[in-house]
Parts: sequence; C-alpha cells; structure tokens
Amino acid sequence: MAILVDDPLWPAHGGMWAHLISDASLDELHAFARAAGLPARGFDHDHYDVPESRIPDLIARGAEHVPPKELVRRLIASGLRVKERDRHG
Repeated sequence: MAILVDDPLWPAHGGMWAHLISDASLDELHAFARAAGLPARGFDHDHYDVPESRIPDLIARGAEHVPPKELVRRLIASGLRVKERDRHG
C-alpha cells in the first residue's frame, strides 16, 4: 500500500495543483489526508487535489512522488479509479 502524489500541473485558484491518491484503499487515503491536515473539500471521487506548496510536507509524511502517468496507472490498477463519465452522473 502506498500514498502517491504527482507533479503540480493543473492551474486553479491562483496556483498549481497536484493529485494525492492511494494505490490500495480510500480509507488509507482519507486517513493520510486527515493526518496531513488536508481539507475534506479537496477530495474528488478518487483523489485529493493538493496545492503545490503542500507537496514537500506530503512527501515528508511518507507520500511517494511519482510522475502523473505513473499515478494514473497505479490508480487504475488499484480498482479505485472513478471514470470521468461516472463523476457527473
């Protein structure tokens, strides 16, 4: 089981944002996010959106930094991925 964070490539709210996922369970992801002080509103179906400024702290807390394609590959492999078409239904 691992918590993963990718590169901050998505602009929003005046900054750049990354994704935080678990490759094993949403319970693990939510527990990590709570311990790191991430707001629940940052959760988006299968990941947390996190500002670039938080990435060093998340890595220090044990998140593994991976490229975006690796993060998506591992999220899909975990079975936790929510497809885009299912996000707005």
